Amino acid sequence: MTTSIDSSQINELAVSIADRLFIQVGNWNLYLGDAGLAKDLAIECQANFDQGSNVAARKGLEAIQVKLGGGKTKLPLSKLIPPNQFFDLEEILEPYCR
Repeated sequence: MTTSIDSSQINELAVSIADRLFIQVGNWNLYLGDAGLAKDLAIECQANFDQGSNVAARKGLEAIQVKLGGGKTKLPLSKLIPPNQFFDLEEILEPYCR
């Protein structure tokens, strides 16, 4: 059974993600809210809440494909965030996965 949340909870989750998680390029951090990726990540993670925060975080980060160079290249979001950000995302998702 999939745990679903309503649109206001998705928006709440997106806000939590937006100002805490970021893409790191060199010494530059682009927060997911500024990059327009927070809500997409919230939706992808929500689809896997029933599998726990670890799986929801991992699958969500892999599902989001970030376009680079005008779309010539795409990389999963998991390749663009620092490793500690994965644990931050798990922490954010934990209350929703219960």
